[in-house]
Amino acid sequence: MSETVPSASPPTAAEAAIVAALGRRPIVLVGMMGAGKSTVGRRLATRLHLPFVDADTEIETAAGMTIADIFANHGEPYFRDGEARVIARLLDNGPQVLATGGGAFMREETRQRIAAQAVSLWLHAEADVIMRRIKRRADRPLLKTPDPAATIDRLIAERYPVYQSADLTIASRDVPHEKIVDECVEALHAHLGRGAVVASTTSPSS
Repeated sequence: MSETVPSASPPTAAEAAIVAALGRRPIVLVGMMGAGKSTVGRRLATRLHLPFVDADTEIETAAGMTIADIFANHGEPYFRDGEARVIARLLDNGPQVLATGGGAFMREETRQRIAAQAVSLWLHAEADVIMRRIKRRADRPLLKTPDPAATIDRLIAERYPVYQSADLTIASRDVPHEKIVDECVEALHAHLGRGAVVASTTSPSS
């Protein structure tokens, strides 16, 4: 279920240009667990006056169980298949900010869908930042291992070369969330804003 968080302030010119240039495309956040996709995503959606959707929440709703239970009862391949179906459906829902799970972008079919239908933004976090953020969380199935730090290192080695194919990259680090959101807006405007200006100033007959 999408969330629309009311914003007290009207969108800036840059934010309005981003939304105009998106058209029917969503903004898809990719990255590791603990990178801040949900936290930053909610704030970015508020700034852009768009709905925020968390793919993991949608998966749990569709399955009627938690992701941890899906992993435990059915295994990771079953979860990944369901994840791909849910994200494919969400991508058809128009402009929104969509936070995806850490492994979602690893599936080639999902990457191709995102490339064709959305603007992707990788929140890049270093291993030490990720570990600090997730060490108090017990709901990460992939980290139920004897050495979670080694698991994080392995996942980074596997995933970061793939995450690099996202349209944009923002460094997720321990600074105020609004600073990261500001950088996301700046990057999106640089990537999309020029197209929005051209679209808004070009007459239909030209």
